[in-house]
Amino acid sequence: MTALPLQSRRKFIKNMGYISVGFSLLGACIGAEDPTIASRVTYDGKLPGSIGRTNTVNAWLEILEDGRIRVLSGKVELGQGIRTAIQQVAAEELDMDLNKVQVHLAETGLTPNEGYTGASASIQYSAMSVRFAAATARQELLELARKKLNTPIADLLLFNGVVKSKLSNKSLTFAEILEGEQIKREVSIPVPIKNKAEHRYVGKAIPRTDIGEMVRGQGGYIQDLRFPGMVHARVVRPPGYESKLITLDGNGLKAEVPGVIKTVIKGSFVGVITEREHQAIKAEQYLKNHSEWTTSTPFPEPKNLFTHIKGISDDPETIRNEGNVELAIKDVKTIKARYTKPYIKHASLGPACGLAMFDGEVLHIWSHSQGIYPLREALAAMLSMEADKIHIIAVPGAGCFGHSTADDAATDAALMALEHPNIHVRVQWSRHDEHAWDPYGPAMIAELEASLDENNRINYWKAEVWTDSHSQRPNKDAGTVLAARHLETPFEMNSRGYLGGGHRNADPYYNIPNMKVNAHYYKGPFRVSSLRSLGSFTNIFAIESFMDALAEKAGQDPLDFRLNHLEDERAVAVIQKVKELTASQNIADDQGVGYAFMRYKNTDAYIAMAAKVAVNKVMGNIELIKMWAAVDVGEVINMDGITNQVEGGMIQAASWTLKEQVTFNTKEITSTDWLKYPILRFSQIPEVEVAIINRPEEDAKGVGEVPMPPTAAAIANAIFKACGKRVNDLPITPEKILNA
Repeated sequence: MTALPLQSRRKFIKNMGYISVGFSLLGACIGAEDPTIASRVTYDGKLPGSIGRTNTVNAWLEILEDGRIRVLSGKVELGQGIRTAIQQVAAEELDMDLNKVQVHLAETGLTPNEGYTGASASIQYSAMSVRFAAATARQELLELARKKLNTPIADLLLFNGVVKSKLSNKSLTFAEILEGEQIKREVSIPVPIKNKAEHRYVGKAIPRTDIGEMVRGQGGYIQDLRFPGMVHARVVRPPGYESKLITLDGNGLKAEVPGVIKTVIKGSFVGVITEREHQAIKAEQYLKNHSEWTTSTPFPEPKNLFTHIKGISDDPETIRNEGNVELAIKDVKTIKARYTKPYIKHASLGPACGLAMFDGEVLHIWSHSQGIYPLREALAAMLSMEADKIHIIAVPGAGCFGHSTADDAATDAALMALEHPNIHVRVQWSRHDEHAWDPYGPAMIAELEASLDENNRINYWKAEVWTDSHSQRPNKDAGTVLAARHLETPFEMNSRGYLGGGHRNADPYYNIPNMKVNAHYYKGPFRVSSLRSLGSFTNIFAIESFMDALAEKAGQDPLDFRLNHLEDERAVAVIQKVKELTASQNIADDQGVGYAFMRYKNTDAYIAMAAKVAVNKVMGNIELIKMWAAVDVGEVINMDGITNQVEGGMIQAASWTLKEQVTFNTKEITSTDWLKYPILRFSQIPEVEVAIINRPEEDAKGVGEVPMPPTAAAIANAIFKACGKRVNDLPITPEKILNA
């Protein structure tokens, strides 16, 4: 399983014979069209972002001598099914059987640099880049075949790796057409896309082939990866974020723990390499017990967290200001509310893992990072190495959406491998370290104020949002990876990361004449970064809970109230669909159905949700019975993949809503296992029903983050319907219901 050196890999591919389709925003005009092709300009006349970033000669598609297609994408598989969706669009545009299309994901030096996999952007950027590449490759193949067969393109048939002349009945394989040469044509607008009436795969429910492997225990997770002669390593974590190593006594380590190969000490970075994994665990514990560290800055008192956040926030930044909120009419129909969300974790079911091997020239790394090229930049800066001497291969990890500890485990492995070359070094994090050092989703506060006019329409809306950064992902700033902060000469982060994620969806997608939204940024006590849907989860929880409160004030049905503030037909359609899905529900005295709506980022996919709960009014216990979602992502690529993502996202968000919260005292994080950080159990998972509205005429959008934000509000609104209690502070627990 050892990777070939980069140049060898390139030569290997070249010798097999392939096309490489490169991209530029300024390209040659395409050749004549096949009658089954319809030209289509998408994304406002621009190529998607991935092509924009990859505007040199990059290989997106390779056609091998045996006629198979190899597709190269810089995105990683997180369980969202991107591999299958990319396979579908490539097979569709080149009229290939699915089993003749391979998809190779995320490997530096081989696949395009597509940054991070996140923000529900893989379909609209990566899959569409592959679609445009495949469509352009098709045109080039037809043009070359026209010359070789002396047949007009209109009389050529292209199917499953062969181009055939209808006039002479002669045919050529793709390999015969290319003769080992490379297609250098650049993709340019307009791109000829296959007529959607001719689709064989796109829009269909194509199951992921890796599901069967997972069920049989054959899933290739990084935690399962093994190499001959591989050794194991663990890192001794400091007791606090800012703790520095004072002394370390490792004199008795080898006598106490057999199999110890090497102890690595670089400033306050302490690691140990052993022959077997259990030995690494024991050695880590020994070194932890025989080390002394400085103390860190105390954490705030948990009960004062949100007061602390307000006290350390910057002056507000106005995100949206329309009309005149200050002069808008305010009367008895004015209401106010505050909503909070605690720190929550990625809570990956498999703790982070990283593998590395330094061959004396190139540092090879296997990682479940969601951005292998940005990780390479961070490692190059930290290690003072040339980026092309670092080779990273993406391998799926056991559960995560967002910036988890995967990059940190890879960094640990890289540091260890450099100290023990020519051997694969595997670093496996513990559950304790996974929970304690995870870059959490930040705690947030949203304070809303609004009033209704004489027609019971919203007259003004004012929102104040307090948020930390929502992305400190690895990049060329070495301080973005954890180990770099503990070296002899530590690297500090040069920026606070992506603050804008905190006010994502903070401005409602409703027609409101006077609106003002302010964001207050703070630098909190805990390590934070990207977690699925960023600030949208808190902001939509607040907005959609508040919309129900306003509907009650207006004396209107909550869905009708929303529809009265919407003109977008697609928004109206998802709300009407979820209303239809829940119309036949029988509601008992202790039950309630709540609703929520969102357009993700106010520009992408639409979703309306409903949740049905039962609440024990004596004990406060909550039973989540069923959830529904109606979703519009524009053009559907894989119906099965979209449905799976929405179902999984709703369940994960329900866990955030009802269970999850980072706990701590002034000295340490205390929620370091599954007992102290509970998540939704299988026995608590509700029935889930998803309806997808397919709009082939619209651009395709991603859905991975879309189901998260409305879930909390739908559940909170259902709880209010069931017991008359509103809980605005997540998670919603029985104790909070009883005290409301």
